Amino acid sequence: MQRNSKFPPSVDRRGPIVLVGMMGVGKSTVGRRLAARLGLAFVDADEEIEKAAGMSVSEIFARYDEAYFRDGERRVIARLMDGAPKVIATGGGAFMQEETRALILEQATAIWLDADIDVLVDRVSRREGRPLLKDRDPRTVLTELTAVRNPVYALAPIHVKSVAAPHEVTVERIMEQLTAWQ
Repeated sequence: MQRNSKFPPSVDRRGPIVLVGMMGVGKSTVGRRLAARLGLAFVDADEEIEKAAGMSVSEIFARYDEAYFRDGERRVIARLMDGAPKVIATGGGAFMQEETRALILEQATAIWLDADIDVLVDRVSRREGRPLLKDRDPRTVLTELTAVRNPVYALAPIHVKSVAAPHEVTVERIMEQLTAWQ
């Protein structure tokens, strides 16, 4: 593989970079920018699930249920983990599945994007169609989910805090971590 001077050596050895974390943390937005910065392809797992199912994530939840969605998510992420260097943004619950988490930790560089509840609430309020927030208070849901999910997200070897700043700040923090990570 031809080396891009902006491409940290640790990424060369580890295949995909997989962003994990809560909804609203910026996995998709940051992921697109990180991929552009590294000269890699970007894949949004939720978009791939929607293509495979022929319906939106919200429609999958409404027509079937969360368990059905998680099974499709597991299969899509397994397909994306083909060893090729790329940046993958996962849904907030993907890393909670033991099989998916083990695959990511074994075959990719997992990065946990974390953010304070206030940042998450502000960001999720800007976009409709989050099934886990349907008819519920975002702050309550996010507080409950972070209590359960953050200890699992913490299994990712790289942790980066996403703050209320331009997404490029988070991209820069990721680049610093990738360069330092051995």
